[in-house]
Amino acid sequence: MQHRDAFSGYHPLVNFLFFALVLGGTMVFMHPVSLCISLAGALSYSIYLKGWKKGSLLYLPMIVLMTAILNPAFNHEGMTILTYLPSGNPLTLESIVYGIAAGAMLAAVILWFSCYTEVMTSDKFVYLFGRILPALSLLLSMTLRFVPKYKAQFQTVREAQKCVGRDSSQGSILSRMKHTVTIFSIMVTWALENAIETADSMKSRGYGLPGRTAFSIYHWEKRDKLALLWLLFCGCSMVCGAFLGGMKWRYFPTMRGAGLTGLTASVQLVYLALCYTPVALDRREDWKWKHLKYEI
Repeated sequence: MQHRDAFSGYHPLVNFLFFALVLGGTMVFMHPVSLCISLAGALSYSIYLKGWKKGSLLYLPMIVLMTAILNPAFNHEGMTILTYLPSGNPLTLESIVYGIAAGAMLAAVILWFSCYTEVMTSDKFVYLFGRILPALSLLLSMTLRFVPKYKAQFQTVREAQKCVGRDSSQGSILSRMKHTVTIFSIMVTWALENAIETADSMKSRGYGLPGRTAFSIYHWEKRDKLALLWLLFCGCSMVCGAFLGGMKWRYFPTMRGAGLTGLTASVQLVYLALCYTPVALDRREDWKWKHLKYEI
């Protein structure tokens, strides 16, 4: 079931800073506990935003499994040799564990980016970076929204071609190939025309010119300031903990890293709270809404 996301209603700077922290932490911290926290947080938020069906989460175990299988086939580092491959190269425990960790990191990054596209809309991105980097912000905004628009237009074109018997699933093999090329040509033409129309539209509105003003619906509220302070606290705690060795972990030549200490536990708890911040805010808003309904 899809829920109303309260975290999306916060200021765009709060949304962007959160995703910058969690994505940066996911790609930098290779500690097994950190990876599990990030993956669980991303999975929870993705399910809350899009539900089980729309989340398409069945590919995540496949990603982890593929990296766990492919990494030992090419990476033979590590001291713990389990057996030898037919090629004569050793199969090590460290390479298998590193493959699982890399797969978990990749799955978490994909999930966080899927949540990012749901929360950070193009108007939010342009609002944040339109005055600083107008051309780059417009380009990135168009790129981020290109995939969902392309999918919707592709479905429209395919249904139209199917009505006249020119779909890629109709006719002989040669006809299907020809129909596929036709649909692809239509989509390329549409994408180029759409990009030119968007550029002309923004240029006619004076986008990027010095002194240009713009209407904005985003304003700072008390909750935005508190959320920003919380994110800054989490970010500073993570950076300080990393410099002090609380998030340290290595896989080669042997697996070793920060053990269970007060520093490691405190940093991991802060990281856990950061990753679950949107879900916690959403659950709090759901509880308030249910409480108000009961009072009515």
